[in-house]
Amino acid sequence: MRASPVYSDEDLLRQVGAGDADAFTTLYRRRQAGIYRFALQMCGSEGIAEDVTQEVFMTLVARESQMFDPTRGTLASYLYGIARNQVLRRLEKERHFVALVDETMDEGHATAHPVAEHDPLAELARGELIESVRGAVLALPAHYREVVVLCELHEMSYAEAAMVLGCAVGTVRSRLHRARALLVERLREVTQTKAATADFDPLRCFA
Repeated sequence: MRASPVYSDEDLLRQVGAGDADAFTTLYRRRQAGIYRFALQMCGSEGIAEDVTQEVFMTLVARESQMFDPTRGTLASYLYGIARNQVLRRLEKERHFVALVDETMDEGHATAHPVAEHDPLAELARGELIESVRGAVLALPAHYREVVVLCELHEMSYAEAAMVLGCAVGTVRSRLHRARALLVERLREVTQTKAATADFDPLRCFA
């Protein structure tokens, strides 16, 4: 029995442009979770994140499949760019953040720093710290928040993030440096009083 071919994102997009519904389903399943997490980490609202994710792929089908230029970057970066624009428009319209809720984990992924069940106080402290970190990231100005989400939480390179944001690599680097400083400043007191372990890395709670 021959194995099914594994198509690249770009191959799938070409098939989508030709009207292949199965190719769209494959592409959606491959990239939907990352786009949703990005939107959620940017806005803190599951409802907005779900709407943005749907808009990204509806936009892709409607017109963007003809506008994507593979010489300018990957399709994944392109989709993040669409999502970023959608999120910023929603935030501008809403002008407020909905209460942050726990993210849905990808199937088969465990939490980055599990806490032993027999230590409920440590688990409570860690949970409070995670919420503090999420709140601190959401409180960052959007241009700092997006570089933290892309580079720290989605592990994009500076070059990939620059493609998503449509700016220079140096701009990404300088914004990330400032964003990290702001986060450290805002979390210093929290991490000193609530951290369950000495080696806890705040940003990894979003992984």
